[in-house]
Amino acid sequence: MSTKTAQDTRRIAVAAVLSAVATVLMFLDFPIPFLIPSFIKMDFSELPALLAAYSMGPLWGAVVCLVKNLINLMFTTTGGVGELCNFLLGVFFVVPTGLIYKARKTRGGALAAALVGAICTGVLSIPLNYFVTYPIYMKFMKLDDIVAAYQEILPSVGSLLGCLTIFNMPFTILKGLLDTALAFLIYKPLSPLLHK
Repeated sequence: MSTKTAQDTRRIAVAAVLSAVATVLMFLDFPIPFLIPSFIKMDFSELPALLAAYSMGPLWGAVVCLVKNLINLMFTTTGGVGELCNFLLGVFFVVPTGLIYKARKTRGGALAAALVGAICTGVLSIPLNYFVTYPIYMKFMKLDDIVAAYQEILPSVGSLLGCLTIFNMPFTILKGLLDTALAFLIYKPLSPLLHK
């Protein structure tokens, strides 16, 4: 077996394991009452994708995001809309992170890369939700009902764009930062498994 074939086989195996872990983590989602409406859940399923992006490159991070969402489609309660949004937000996070880290492979570079990735996914969550996710949801729910769920937390918010800016963007950035913190805690112990 050539070195390249062995490397490709190892990467596929690592990506498969990380995708399986990401799938399980996606099932272990939970609401954060008083911070964001309960239909938006917190999970740490981007953590394995982030580890893939750090260890094998941005493409492999995107692959992990894709696989976990394809598996979750079999159990979806959102008609695939949640999985589409989760996949795109994951890609917005891990691809910039992986690209920056590839150019600057230091601990500081890894941190800077993840911060940029978290901000990218937070900012891009606004147009994604405004133009894609919520218009699909509005075929099944009224806009007033969606905004009302946010108004239970902050009565002064009056528009969908305001909801996405005040709630979804900071929540998405926070999620990315938490994934980053966890990655920094476990990357070194897992490094031999990810690289060998």
